[in-house]
This record gives sequence, C-alpha cells and structure tokens, in this order.
Amino acid sequence: MEKKFPQGFLWGGATAANQCEGAYKEGGRGLSSVDVVPYGPDRMKVSRGEMKMLRCLDGYTYPSHEAIDFYHHYKEDIALFAEMGFKCYRMSIAWTRILPNGDDDVPNEAGLKFYEDVFKECHKYGIEPLVTIDHFDTPIALIEKFGGWRDKRMIDAYVKYCRVIFDRYKDLVKYWITFNEINMLLHMSFMGAGIYFEPGEDKEQVKYTAANNELLASARAVKLAHEMMPGAMMGCMLAAGQFYPYRCAPEDVLDGLEKDRDNYFFIDVQARGYYPVWAKKRMERAGIVLDLTKEEEELLREGAVDYVAFSYYCSRCTTADKEFFEAHKRPGNAVFASVENPHLPFTEWGWQIDPTGLRITINTLYDRYQKPLFVVENGLGANDKLEADGSVHDPYRISYMRKHIEAMRDAITLDGIPLIGFTSWGCIDLVSASSGEMKKRYGMIYVDKDDQGNGNLKRYRKDSFYWYKKVIASDGADLD
Repeated sequence: MEKKFPQGFLWGGATAANQCEGAYKEGGRGLSSVDVVPYGPDRMKVSRGEMKMLRCLDGYTYPSHEAIDFYHHYKEDIALFAEMGFKCYRMSIAWTRILPNGDDDVPNEAGLKFYEDVFKECHKYGIEPLVTIDHFDTPIALIEKFGGWRDKRMIDAYVKYCRVIFDRYKDLVKYWITFNEINMLLHMSFMGAGIYFEPGEDKEQVKYTAANNELLASARAVKLAHEMMPGAMMGCMLAAGQFYPYRCAPEDVLDGLEKDRDNYFFIDVQARGYYPVWAKKRMERAGIVLDLTKEEEELLREGAVDYVAFSYYCSRCTTADKEFFEAHKRPGNAVFASVENPHLPFTEWGWQIDPTGLRITINTLYDRYQKPLFVVENGLGANDKLEADGSVHDPYRISYMRKHIEAMRDAITLDGIPLIGFTSWGCIDLVSASSGEMKKRYGMIYVDKDDQGNGNLKRYRKDSFYWYKKVIASDGADLD
C-alpha cells in the first residue's frame, strides 16, 4: 500500500482568532460575542444563549482578551509553523477587527493591514492561508441592533464584511470557509449565532430561523467570492463525528440516523443547494416556518460550496432507550452527549478516541456530497507539562495523531476519497472554546500561560513538534 499522501496535499495546523489573537481592544477592534463569554461555571450558559451577557462584567474572567497574544507574536508563530514544514495554515478573521460595529460603511484600516501582514508572512514561507470568515464571532453591536442571526438583516451585514475582505485579500487567499462548525448553532446558539433566548421564546423556531439566515449568507458569500476572486475555493464546515447505535436494535440505528441528521442539516443545504425532504418534514412537525422566497431557494442552489471541511475529534454513541442513555452518559463533551462506547479509550477530558471513526466519517461525507473534503480540525486536548529544560514530552498526542493520519491515508489510498489537506487543531496552544481553559492544550507548540492568566507567553517546541515536522517532510510516509 502506498504510504505517502498525494502530491500537493496541504499539511498544516489550525487556530481561530478568538482563541489565540488576544489584543481585543487594540487596533480599533470592536467588541465581539466571544469577548463576553466568561471562564468558569457560567461559560456554557452564556454560550448556549441561556444567560444574557453582552458586556464584560466584574467578577468574571474572559480568556480571549489576551489569549496567547498571536496579535503581537504572529511573526514568531508563523516562523515556527514554517519550521514544522506547514503547507497550509487555517485561521480566522475577527469580524470586528475589520468592521468594529459589524456593518460600518468605512472599514478599519488597522485591522485590514494586520491580516494582510499575516497573510504575507505566511506566503513568505510558502504557507497557503485557509481563512474562516466567521469563527464563533458575532459583533456585539449587531446583537444589540438585530438580536444576532435571528434577524435577516444580518445577511447584508455579513455580505458587506465579505466584500471588504475579498477585495483586500483576493490575491493573498485562495481557500475560504464561510462559517466555522455551522451546526454548533443548534447547540451553542450564542457562540454560534449571537443568540440569547428570551423567557417563553420558541427556541427551535429561533434556531432554525438563524440557521436559514446563515445558510443564505453563506450562499451569497460563495457567489460573491466566485465573482470577485475567480479560482477561489469556497468551503463549508461542520463539527463531524458519527453517532454509532449502542445496540444493533433498529430503534438505536434510527436514533443514530436522526442525531447524525442534526449535523448534516446545514451541510446538506450548503453542499447540495437545497433543503432535504426530511428537514422540511421535521420542521413541519415542529411547527417551524422559514421565511424563504423562491428567489432565495434559487440563491441556495447557485451558492453551493466547492468543498466540505470538517472537524473530527471523536465519534459518539447513542440509544433510543432514554433511561439507559442517561445512566451511561459519557462525561466530558459538553456539546454532544454520548453513551460511553465500551470499545474505545478516552482522553482525560472524557472524549472518546476513535481513529477508525475518522475514516468512517470521511467516507460518509463523501458518499453524501461527492465533493472534495478537507480535515481542518483534529487533535488531542491534554494537560501537558513543561519541564525545567524547556521540553514537553507528549507521546499521547503523537500516538493520537499517528492513528488519525493513518486513517486519513487509508481513506485516500484504499477508499479513493479526495482529501485536500489536514490542519491539526490548535497547532499552538490556545484557549479552549468549550471550557475556556489553557490547561487543555492541543498544540505542538507550548505557550507559557495558565488558566489564571499567569505566564510569560514564551513558546516551546513539544516532542510532537519534531514528530509532525518529520511526518510532513516525508508526506506522511514516516509516522514512527
């Protein structure tokens, strides 16, 4: 079997502005949704839209405000990525760095210049930027003005933002993603769409209204990009991972199918260009009515994406037996509830480790959409230890990555799936989106900062840094 990955495969790493950039008040940047999501017990309440918090309040800590200060360290960090051999760096643009209020008529030049400098620094080393337009990032001014993505006027604001960045970066960025993990809107509505729920509100109606608005915005962005940047590749992205039936009982298989559909709902529209029949029937049964004109239905068809990107960390397991489900729920992933799979080990944060599940997910997505795929997030969160000599020994991360890279290789060589590339999540330590922690480290580069904000932000190469460098240099042939 061929051990190497295809020529031109885009090896790299991934981060998000809101988890690494910091400098949240510098360079004319406006306040964004992620800036007001606190560390601690209220984090998930705010992220889910269950607790309204549109300002930074006394008594709370907000990890994103400094994060790892990529804003001031980007040259150092990109040089380290280049040392690892990156061909691609996935990152996001902070909407409010470009348009501080989300829909300003005059963009913020300091923000535009910052990202231009970052992209040029990448190109200096032959690194292809892969840019997420909206990565859990809704301007607070638009949340106050419109109520977030529940309002159709958000579409015009998003397209205005897209027009500005496409015009500025058309010669610097080829690969784009319209929304990060768009299906997370259903689970973390404030983080995904700037939505908080009022008492007595029909939450499902609000979620699917917001989903429809984001899907229309994505389609308009794809059309605009193809007009302004011929040759650009526009992608969508989901938080992926199959739901396995706990038993072979038909009702468990059906339960897994329905839970998978929650994740595929958005991508079905973005990749195929129309709402699937099952989604229409599901909304009809729930009494959900979408404001969708004939012209907008045509827009969805015209704005279908060029490729499907996804994150994969673990598979999930489910059963129709609700009592059994509650009694055997796997602690850990606060977003996707799962029955503990007895066949899998799990991380110290309770996430099940399933490399074969990545191959299954790749095959399922390609069977469903017949479009090129891009694995843009995958990695292991662990509590790494910085040794006195500046080394970090993380054999558990190397083992995790090795097995998942092997699964990708099998999907390419044995199954024939067209994979564009792989960007390991948190190639440098950053703030965890779900928990707000620093100690849950994904990086191959250690950053000296703790959960309390202490540390000098110095960067250190982990053992996995040297291992991944060898993997990329051999195009995936040397995984030892």
